Amino acid sequence: MTVADPAVLNGRSDSVRGGEVARHVVDVIVPAGIDDPRRPSGGNRYDRRVCDGLRGRGWQVREHAVPGRWPQPEDDAFRALAEVMARFRDGAVLLIDGLIASAAPDVLLPHAIRLRPVVLVHMPAADRSAAAAEREHAVLQTAAAVITTSHWTRHDLLRRYGLGPALVHVAHPGTDQAVPASGSVRGGRLLCVGAVIPGKGHDVLFEALAGLGPRAWTCTCVGALDIEPGFVHRLRRQLRGAGLGGRVRFTGPLGEPELSAAYADADLLVLASAAETYGMVVAEALARGLPVVATAVGGLPESLGRAKDGTVPGILVPPADPRPLSAAIDHWLGDPGLRERLRHAAGQRRETLAAWSDTVAKISAVLIRAGA
Repeated sequence: MTVADPAVLNGRSDSVRGGEVARHVVDVIVPAGIDDPRRPSGGNRYDRRVCDGLRGRGWQVREHAVPGRWPQPEDDAFRALAEVMARFRDGAVLLIDGLIASAAPDVLLPHAIRLRPVVLVHMPAADRSAAAAEREHAVLQTAAAVITTSHWTRHDLLRRYGLGPALVHVAHPGTDQAVPASGSVRGGRLLCVGAVIPGKGHDVLFEALAGLGPRAWTCTCVGALDIEPGFVHRLRRQLRGAGLGGRVRFTGPLGEPELSAAYADADLLVLASAAETYGMVVAEALARGLPVVATAVGGLPESLGRAKDGTVPGILVPPADPRPLSAAIDHWLGDPGLRERLRHAAGQRRETLAAWSDTVAKISAVLIRAGA
């Protein structure tokens, strides 16, 4: 398998503006397809914003997009990664997406002594299996640094693997400034953003919605429908059985303008995930002043945060149980005072969210300490 020239990957050159020589250089290893609009994900958006942001700070960024079904690659993917690793000069600083790094210790560890790998962990591999945890541990303990997207993930890695605290850093995902959503009087326009897969809990959400009785609401579900088609089929059958087929709309993945329009038209973000390391969609909703009802899992409470006055701009409920989720949405729909309070809190919280420039600055500092 042939891997693209490291100087130009994904149509992005590693040249520096104005012909200047870059002070810092980093090679970034990412899964192929991070810019594929059919596969939008928080990890892909994060990787792209970081690469572009480092360039904006004057870095020479050389992207290496490795094909394969990461984090469950085939043999061809390992061979492609091995070809990339063999090209790097001794002492090179690498920023490696954790989907690749945690799956490939046999490829990466032989190079660990001569290179300076920094692993970007979007989602710990340990929850997939004991074997995945063993592979991830082997990679992380030899890394020059580890970057996580939340304090929850950092604590999880420290607890699981006994890594030195100075090794593991946090760079929260940033948000872009956005016009606040106006919101409707009744608050019934619900929005769910995320790939339609079992881990995002759409089945739990729909059962919760079925328990709302005569409340007036609609729900727009934005996210890929072709990753788990069997699950999507079961969801459609669930909706028909509950008589909700006309109130829930699946859009598939949306481009940036369409997604921004979906946020602008919504009253409330609803998220029933079984696990999240941060929850970028929560921060993106808050950037529009949208309150959130979500499960209290992983880094979601961290991304929801608090307004300046300490108010939580949403409601957190236990995972995998439609009853408290239904009660929270019912409370939102039935209490104008609650809607006003949460909208005010979300409006305050949007002013304290990290910007992408903050994210890039933190990662830049970690890479420089690693030797870039």
